[in-house]
Amino acid sequence: MLLESTIMQKRQAGVMRFVLAATVAVLLPALVGAQQPADPEVAARAEAVVDDLVAGRFAEVYARFDQKMREGLPVEKIAAGWNTVQQAAGSFERRLSTTTDAKGGYRIAIVSCAFERANVDVQVVFDGQDRIAGLFMRPTGPRAMAALPDYAKPGAYTERDVTVDAGGWPLPGTLTLPAGSGPFPAIVVVHGSGPLDRDGTIGPNKPYRDLAVGLASRGIAVLRYDKRTLVHGQKMLSETDGTVDDEVIDDARAAAALLRTLPEIDDDRVFVLGHSLGGMLAPRIAQSVPDLAGLIVMAGATRSIEQALVEQTRYLLMADGLLTDDEKAQLMEVEQLAGQIRALDDDDRGSTELIAGAPAAYWLDLRGYDPTVLAAKSSLPMLILQGERDYQVTMRDFDRWRRAVDSRANVTLRSYPKLNHLFMAGEGQSLPSEYTVPGNIDAQVIDDIARWIESLQ
Repeated sequence: MLLESTIMQKRQAGVMRFVLAATVAVLLPALVGAQQPADPEVAARAEAVVDDLVAGRFAEVYARFDQKMREGLPVEKIAAGWNTVQQAAGSFERRLSTTTDAKGGYRIAIVSCAFERANVDVQVVFDGQDRIAGLFMRPTGPRAMAALPDYAKPGAYTERDVTVDAGGWPLPGTLTLPAGSGPFPAIVVVHGSGPLDRDGTIGPNKPYRDLAVGLASRGIAVLRYDKRTLVHGQKMLSETDGTVDDEVIDDARAAAALLRTLPEIDDDRVFVLGHSLGGMLAPRIAQSVPDLAGLIVMAGATRSIEQALVEQTRYLLMADGLLTDDEKAQLMEVEQLAGQIRALDDDDRGSTELIAGAPAAYWLDLRGYDPTVLAAKSSLPMLILQGERDYQVTMRDFDRWRRAVDSRANVTLRSYPKLNHLFMAGEGQSLPSEYTVPGNIDAQVIDDIARWIESLQ
């Protein structure tokens, strides 16, 4: 469960968005203009910076900083930043090319580099005295996207474009239909946190695509769509209250309604599958979507988002078994952020100030929400799935689901020892760098979902 604009997410992605910047953080986006043939002197200086980073000569990079960069980015942070990039992208392999530009008195070089799992642009900004005024690392994409999984059977399904529209918020989507005339059972896929596309793309991985092609190959239609925060993010800030109704629930309801208009779909067998935040909200979605056939919860959190935010941050900072003074400060900052969220009251509801990327109305809307309470009261069949290596939504959450539905005969729970938050297999401690390795949702998960739906006929 990730928030879009948090300190934790910047750390977690090495996750794919690690920024080393001090003086030109705001200026940098404007500086990335049309690329020109490289100025040899600027290119050479930037390439030397990259070579120093690769060799671990962080003090030499620091020595070329201007004063503000020195104040904001000491040697140990340069080292930590470079290590985070390598955790996410893999080992450095080679420089690919260098381009340069000049804007506003600055000279900018972009050194494109190949790492083991991704390509990364290292952008170095020089001031008029050839000092480094900015250092920015931007992944440009994985080396290879995950291929279709083996369980996607050619000829067993077709796909077509659709639009999910909850009244003035059109979202492009994809309907994956089994071959044949139907009518078929169908699933609406509900996203996790963040401005996700219909495939749930994270690095090279497309878990929602895997669900769609895998389940359609087993006779189950799947509707997935781009999330409203991806398509209409700016509009949402000005035209909605910014609650999970706006972010998630209204569109899930519209998607289920769309499925019921289609002749290929059995309108008595429409399911909602929620992943991460979507799983957390699945019981609440069921309250507003009439006559669902059942709910599938994949890695559904049961803790508050602010609590998960602190716990995920602590996990990542402690991944190496140590907590440096700088990391303690980072953790304290996130704890303070969580404290701000907990301190909100109804008087703050109309505030437009964003806390961890969301307005007060968002946090107040979720206050006191416990999905396990609704799950315990619900009569809907439920399938609850959890990866045991998941550090974002953990086995503690899974155990809370289990206790809540223990007396319900029509709830099935499954956990998978080797799977992470994306329900992809791995070994040992799960880290964000794992998400940059191309993979697919485990075949056992697809089989368990398909068999469960078949059992409800």
